[in-house]
Amino acid sequence: MSDSRYKVDVSVVTRFLPEQSQPDENRFAFAYTVTIQNNGELPAKLLTRHWVITDGDGHVQEVRGAGVVGQQPLIEAGASHTYTSGTVMATRVGSMQGSYQMVADDGKRFDAIIAPFRLAVPGSLH
Repeated sequence: MSDSRYKVDVSVVTRFLPEQSQPDENRFAFAYTVTIQNNGELPAKLLTRHWVITDGDGHVQEVRGAGVVGQQPLIEAGASHTYTSGTVMATRVGSMQGSYQMVADDGKRFDAIIAPFRLAVPGSLH
């Protein structure tokens, strides 16, 4: 059972970036906009990120690092933080998933799970 004091929900919207892609060279660029909503009872700071990026051929790349786009936002209870970043893949379709390590104001560390989401060039999926 999860503790309601530490509840952070993550939603993602993706888009293909044709101007940064080179399909003839198997380079497909995508942007993703992430909204991190603190539905818990305490303010929480985002410390680190862990992404698992899987392309359409099953190749996996893991990315770990501090914060998101150079920030470690403190998200008040009931508030959200939104940012946009991007990735490049060698296939027209892939997926991402992961987690953010958070720390609440009371010192408790917990993970905010990022459910799998799809990256796809428009028209690639039927």
